[in-house]
This record gives sequence, structure tokens and C-alpha cells, in this order.
Amino acid sequence: MVENVVWLDDVSMSDVDKVGGKNASLGEMISGLGSQGVRVPGGFATTAEAFDSFLCHSNLKKKINELLNSLDITNIKELSKTGTLIRKWIEEAPFPEDLHKDIVHNYQKLTEEYGTSVTFAVRSSATAEDLPEASFAGQQETYLNISGINDILVSIKKVFASLYNDRAISYRVHQGFEHEMVSLSAGIQQMVRSDIGASGVMFTLDTESGFNEVVFITSAYGLGETVVQGSVNPDEFYVHKTTLKSGKPAILSRTLGSKSIKMIYADVKSNSSVNTISVDQEERLKFSLNDIQIEELAQYAMKIESHYGRAMDIEWALDGIDGELYIVQARPETVKSRQNSQQIERYKLIEASDILIEGRAIGQKIGSGNTRIINDLSEMDLVKKGDVLVTDMTDPDWEPVMKLASAIITNRGGRTCHAAIIARELGVPAIVGTGSATKVLKDTKVVTASCAEGDTGKVYQGALQFEHTFSEVNALPDIPVKIMMNVGNPSRAFDFSTIPNAGVGLARLEFIINNTIGIHPKALLEFDDLSNELQTEIEKRTSCYKSPVDFYVEKLTEGIATIAASFSRSPVIIRMSDFKSNEYSNLLAGELYEPEEENPMIGFRGASRYISSEFIECFELECRAIKKVRNEMGFQNVEIMIPFVRTTLEAAKVIELLKKNGLERGKDGLRIIMMCELPSNAILADDFLKYFDGFSIGSNDLTQLTLGMDRDSGLIADSFDERNDAVKKLITMAIEACHRQDKYIGICGQGPSDHMDFAQWLLEQKITSISLNPDTVVETWNQLGKL
Repeated sequence: MVENVVWLDDVSMSDVDKVGGKNASLGEMISGLGSQGVRVPGGFATTAEAFDSFLCHSNLKKKINELLNSLDITNIKELSKTGTLIRKWIEEAPFPEDLHKDIVHNYQKLTEEYGTSVTFAVRSSATAEDLPEASFAGQQETYLNISGINDILVSIKKVFASLYNDRAISYRVHQGFEHEMVSLSAGIQQMVRSDIGASGVMFTLDTESGFNEVVFITSAYGLGETVVQGSVNPDEFYVHKTTLKSGKPAILSRTLGSKSIKMIYADVKSNSSVNTISVDQEERLKFSLNDIQIEELAQYAMKIESHYGRAMDIEWALDGIDGELYIVQARPETVKSRQNSQQIERYKLIEASDILIEGRAIGQKIGSGNTRIINDLSEMDLVKKGDVLVTDMTDPDWEPVMKLASAIITNRGGRTCHAAIIARELGVPAIVGTGSATKVLKDTKVVTASCAEGDTGKVYQGALQFEHTFSEVNALPDIPVKIMMNVGNPSRAFDFSTIPNAGVGLARLEFIINNTIGIHPKALLEFDDLSNELQTEIEKRTSCYKSPVDFYVEKLTEGIATIAASFSRSPVIIRMSDFKSNEYSNLLAGELYEPEEENPMIGFRGASRYISSEFIECFELECRAIKKVRNEMGFQNVEIMIPFVRTTLEAAKVIELLKKNGLERGKDGLRIIMMCELPSNAILADDFLKYFDGFSIGSNDLTQLTLGMDRDSGLIADSFDERNDAVKKLITMAIEACHRQDKYIGICGQGPSDHMDFAQWLLEQKITSISLNPDTVVETWNQLGKL
């Protein structure tokens, strides 16, 4: 006798052949994680055996397999025609009588348990789905807010038919699965009222780098299909697992998404079960989750990952009525967790051109080709191999042409939508959520899409040259110096942490200020005195935070914490801001506060700026951020570096100012390093070291100021060389002073990478660390090994 229906709490991961990957996982979580507080809505599922019985009842199985075995999936029109015909057969076929009775009986039991007002999701669950080697993300259909036995039955047939969607047929062939070997289960699951709450997707690693010490969460208002299908640009959050386990504040970063639409329940009189509506502007400018909810979701994710013993891709929902969070799906992550950790693949642009548009980067590759703007699925056959696919949004229906594209660019979508998952599996770079790519880009024009520059994907004009390299990191030689990295962009930190390193020798605060904040700190401190126009712009940028000042501190905190978490087992040296007056002027409202200087390079910068009455309050905001990262979040691997200290008096004052702001040298292991970049620093090294725990040599400024050369001048660029004897003499003095006092001595700059003779000389001087740009680490390490 055929077992047509089983309840979700009676199945587990050993039942994938019976109820498919998705339903088996739901059952596994209900029975295995419910006692740990992970909430999963209940329900029942039809079995794979019932699906086969359904097909055989109308003699469909043989007809379908014969049709598919002769199909060429590269012929898009033939694929569409075949899929449409098979789905029509299934939707018109009757249920076997016993299956019909079992569905009706179990649906009645559901309504008795949950009440007649509750609605249900009818979800697909394939027996070759949610596997570690292939996600099958979004290949079959889900129907939401379904009630009444007639609509349940219709939806189950539609779910059955969706096994033969064009995208699902193509995906199975691409992944090497035989069509006749894949069966389907339909899950009927209680709906969570996220239509009046929020929902989204989370991964137990960073989807772009594979960094597995964070939980990555995306969130938007309404039902989760808008996030999953990529029709909305969601909020994004990163949570550090170890910090969360310790009970400390663990949210590393928050990124506001546009969240312009949401999916809600349709009116009972409507022909559809759901509707998509616009989100009020005021709501768009708020995060869709609060910090407590973000950390609770991360706790769920960590419990699920621990239970399954692998990285997971999880869908969640926030019920707008009871305020509780629920897990509605969990599958293995299929891309980054399978990559070779002993090999580093890198893409790097070696040319530049005008940036046409930007969005969220999917993957870390670069692709170029002719743009092909596609307005809907009917135009898919226009896409040729090597084209750059440009469209409003993609969903899994686009899979047959996504694999033809050299890159994909969309107006809408987030980094966890189904299309993004498929793009990663296919190895195709994608830039999503650009807002207006289909309007800005022109059809059949050559562009280069770069996802190799951090979270932001950039579309450049023309076909730009780029490098594609592989580096083996499992056999680097032993060398008598620590190799650290210069990391300015927090969005690259997870990725860079996979490169062998001894920590971060230079993390520039000015990158965070310029790229994430973009507003002069004084304008935030004196917000009430600004013009209405400036206040309006600042309010727009800072709307998710308690105040403009809190925005500044929190964004600094997030950037610093992200780098600190990425290298949590090693020192991370944060250099306090070293903008010159002309660079501060370029920030929003900067011209109101900055002087005009003839030579800003040797003007109002570094320590003298920090202790001045004009800037001291701004510097104290930087101190607040560092203190929060170290003391509240617990990242005591963070160290401080002070740039451009002209005199020992400045040194004394800035150390006292740090202490006043809760950053006392030596307390809780805090080291404070000084940039050794002026001749006076080397000449009076012993005197400066009374105030600091070591030096980091800034060879660019030291060379410029020793030789009296403007490093930005093209007229004398050929003579700019840190290997000059005078510069080397000063470096030697600095190194020897640090060794005499047993203090840290490193160098942060590209000199050792650019000049192997300089690197060898530094080793001979017994420098203890060299901090390099990440793309040169492996090559320089190997070269130093040969020396």
C-alpha cells in the first residue's frame, strides 16, 4: 500500500528519498532543534511515492521521460515548449482516489489543530534538492497564503508540475541529474504572518568569501518571496559567532536596503493569494529588524549549523502578530563551503575607465562582453554566449541563459536571492540591486563587470584588461619576519583573512570615513547649526541611527569591528584618521570647517590635528568607536596607531588625550604604535618611544620629507626612492631604537614588494614585520623565502 502522506514531525534527514530535501530538513529541525528553542512551523507532506503514483495513474511518467530524453536544453524555444506541455499534462491530470482522500483527511487535521483562519504555504521539495553538492535553489514553486481544500489541491498539482519548469529541467541537466531519478514531495506548512512582519535569508558564512566566523542575514518587510526571488534590495547584517557566544554585542555591520516593495496577503475577493505593494518611504529608511532580533536569528543559525555539522542556507520569518521568529527552510550551502582552502583565486583589474553604474557584488570575478538588455523571459533567446545579461531582475527561470552570460547585471535583488545563489554555483559574476541598469546601460555596448573590489560591484565602460591568478598557500617557506597586511576596506576583510598573514599592520580609518560615512564629523557634532538643505541630506543618510553623532560612531565601530573579527587571532593596528585638510574638505559640509592650505601634505594633519581645539571633539568620536570595539565587543586584538607626530610634546598630549577617552596605554593589553614617518621621529627615536609601544615605518612620507620631494609630483617621480642612503640611515636608526627598548618595529608600504633588494636589506636590519597590500603577500612571501 502506498504511503501518500506523512507529518513533518515524523520525518528527518534520513527521509530525503521519501519527502525530498526541504521537507526532510523541516522535520529534522522540528524534532532535533525544537527543544533548543528553534521555532519551525508544522504541517504534513505528500511523499515521493505518492508523486510517482500520481504520474503513473495518468500514464504520464513514460510520456514525460521520452520527451525529456530527446530534448536539447540549449534550444531555449524548444525547452520552453516542452516544459509548458508537460506542466499542462500534470495540472490537468486527476489525483488517484486514495491520494485525494489522504490529502483531504490530513488537511482537516491541520485545520483542527491550527484553526480555520490559519493559511498555509504549499512548498515543493525534490528528492534531489538541498543537497551539499547542489542547492536546486528556487527550481520548483512555492504557493503562499493558501486556504480551503480546493485551493490546497490545486496548489499541490502546481507544485508537482513545477518539477518540469524550464529552469528545473535545465538545472538538472547542468548538475548531472537524470530526470527520471528525481521525484517530488509537496509540503503543506502553517504560514507565519510575516506579511505584517519581515522575512529573509541567512547563511552561516559570508557568501562571497566563504569566511565562516560570521552569520550573514538579509531582511525585508513582508513575505520572504521578495528576498528569495530577488525583487527587493534587502537590509544586510553580519554577526560574529564567537562574540555572540560570549554574550557581548556581536553585530559587525548593518547595511540599509531600499526595501521598496513588500508581498502581503491578498484581499479575500482577489483572484490571487498574495499582492505586492509599495513600502512607505518612512519605513524604507528604517532597518526591518532590531538588534535583539538580529542576534536571535544568528543564534538560531548557529544552532542549525551545529546540528547539521556544515554551513547552511536558511530562510526565516518574523510573525507580525506574535512577534516571534521562525525558521521556514534550511539547506546546505553549496558553493563556498566546497572550495579548496589551500588555493587562492584572484581577479584584479589592471586598467580603469568610467564607472557606468554600481550595485551589490555577487562572487569575486570579473567578466566583460556586449550588453544584452532583456525585458522578459520571451527575449531569452537573444542572449548569446559571452554576453553581459542586463535585466530588471532574474529568478531561477533565467538559469538556462545565466550560464551563457559572462556577467549578469540587474536593477533589483540582494546577495541571498535564488538568482545570486545560482550565479555563484555557475561561477558567473553578478552585480545586483543597481536600481537602474536597464536605463543607464545601452544595448550591445561593451562593458566590464567587476565583482573583485569588495561588496560593491562596478560596471566599467569598455573591455578592460584584468589578471586572473591562482596561488598555492599550503607550502609557504619559513621566513624571519612576520608578514602582515594593509587593509583599508572592511568589505574585503573577510576575503583577505584567507591569505596567510600575521595580522593587519595598517588599517586606515579614513577609508571608512570617506566611503561609508561621507560627512565631515564636525557637521554631525554641530548639526543644529547647519542649513536646512544640509540637515535634510544628513537626516536622510543617518535615519537608521539615534542621532547624527551616533551614526558616525556606529559606522566607525562597524568598520573597525569587521576588520578586527576577520583577523581575530592576530593584532589589528588601526591608524587613527590621517586625512589632510583638502581631503576632509571633500566630505559633505567639509568646506565649512577646513582651512585652505598651500601644502596640506605637511599641514593640519595627524597628531597636531587631534589635539587642536578645532578638531579634538571629532577625534574623541574615533576614540569612542575604538573603545566600543575593544571594551564592549571584546576585540582586544585592536591596537592604535598615531600618524604624523612632529614633536615629543605632541606625543605626550595625544597619549594623554587617549587616556582621557578611556584608551590608556597598557590597560587591558592596549598597545599604541606611532607612525615613524618624519626624520625627527628617527633622530629622536628613543625619546618618542617613551610614549609609544613601537614604530611602524611610513616609508612614503619618510622618503618625501628626507629628500624634500613632493611624492605627488610627476615631475620628480623618477627620483622618489625609499632605497636612498639617507632614508635607509633613518630607518636603521628607528629599527635599532626599537630593538634597544624591545618594542614593536614594522613597515607598512609597498617598498619591500616592489624592490626585493630593499626587502633583503630590511631583513638584514632585523625588522620584525612587513605589512603589504594583500595582492602581493603570497608572491613577496615566496620571494623573501628565496632570500
